[in-house]
Amino acid sequence: MVLETDLEETAAKQDDLPNAEDVYDRNEEIPLTDVFDDDFVAKRTEFKSFDELVAASPDDVGSAAELETVTDGEWDEFVAERTEFADEEELVMAARDHWVAKKLELA
Repeated sequence: MVLETDLEETAAKQDDLPNAEDVYDRNEEIPLTDVFDDDFVAKRTEFKSFDELVAASPDDVGSAAELETVTDGEWDEFVAERTEFADEEELVMAARDHWVAKKLELA
């Protein structure tokens, strides 16, 4: 499910958006720390970096690379308590929109 955002509305108002191929290579893996950059994390959570947010999670995780070891229920609860988002899905969709807006120079 895609959450409603202002990204599409903002993009529709732009006359000169670049082609997707010019800003993103489909074969390129996007590091989590690019999507959850320090600016996004600092503004939308009580942490300064995504690694710091992950390290504070309830499981024994030290970095974003180890995030998949955190159980979903615990992670959703942690996200709700320590960020402005209700759950992981809201956090991920907002980070995605932030990343896309930066790539399209809308932010």
